[in-house]
Amino acid sequence: MQQRQIGPFTVSAIGLGCMNLSHAYGVPPSAEQGERVLLAALDAGVTLFDTAALYGFGANEKLVGQVLRRHRSEFTLASKGGMAGVGFSDGVKRVIDGSPQAIRRDCENSLRNLQTDVIDLYYLHRWDKKVPIEDSVGAMADLVAAGKVRAIGLSEVSEVTLRRAHAVHPVSAVQTEYSLWSRNPEIAVLKACKEIGAAFVAFSPVARGFLSDTPLDLAALDAKDIRRGMPRFAPENFAANQNLLPPFKALAAAAGCTSAQLALAWLLHKAPHIIPIPGTTSVPHLQEDLGADQVQLSLDTIAAVEALINQNTVTGARYNAQASSEVDTETF
Repeated sequence: MQQRQIGPFTVSAIGLGCMNLSHAYGVPPSAEQGERVLLAALDAGVTLFDTAALYGFGANEKLVGQVLRRHRSEFTLASKGGMAGVGFSDGVKRVIDGSPQAIRRDCENSLRNLQTDVIDLYYLHRWDKKVPIEDSVGAMADLVAAGKVRAIGLSEVSEVTLRRAHAVHPVSAVQTEYSLWSRNPEIAVLKACKEIGAAFVAFSPVARGFLSDTPLDLAALDAKDIRRGMPRFAPENFAANQNLLPPFKALAAAAGCTSAQLALAWLLHKAPHIIPIPGTTSVPHLQEDLGADQVQLSLDTIAAVEALINQNTVTGARYNAQASSEVDTETF
């Protein structure tokens, strides 16, 4: 597989987003199936595994730690803090807390869950707008100084916030949703990452399963599937967006690849500092995704897919109002 740089680490050009194995899309697969996917990724040459304290409220980190601890020297491990599950009288709830004490607490919990002494790349999962970014990043810098973290990253931040953070401590990566149908990073963050030497890690690069050859059935989505609350998957918007798929599949066929591979190959062709991290619960889908590494796209194909799917042709916002208020990204 091609290799790319993320901070001090050289990693596979396509990493694995582990969230799907424990979180967000309804009932997660069994631990045995999660283990199969993780080990298949490692065997296929994936050397960047991405998890977070939030995913399954620690369950995903525990899965990754249990399965991959024997192979710890073979890959770069990324996790995130500053947004995690907190226990209340009526159950565990997601809380964004970027205070230094919360960041230290989240990191210690992650180290235990991951069964490791150090996290290679540690992200601030969301900027807590009640806390100056300088304070949150300062706490993360302390984790680096203590040897608990090797490099730091940010998730879902604007160029301005990125540059403020980078002035406190070098930022090795920014992780944000980026795909043909989520193009906001093109406004400023992609360029800023290149200028400061940070990698850009693209999550949901296959548009949460939309840009694939397997049709999504809205009616079949689990009641707790996060896509049920996303405007692009609302029935009327989804119906409009589906009109984009037949010509997209035709472009993929002409390029000699699947739709998912075209979506990933497009990202790989955009810039050498971009690293997509697709997630899946299926070994065959994993193998399909990783095949994008070998897809070559012509300039005409790139232009055609960008003209077909972009911020002007997709119907519906990326997030609902509540989720949009929690991110710090530029919008078109």
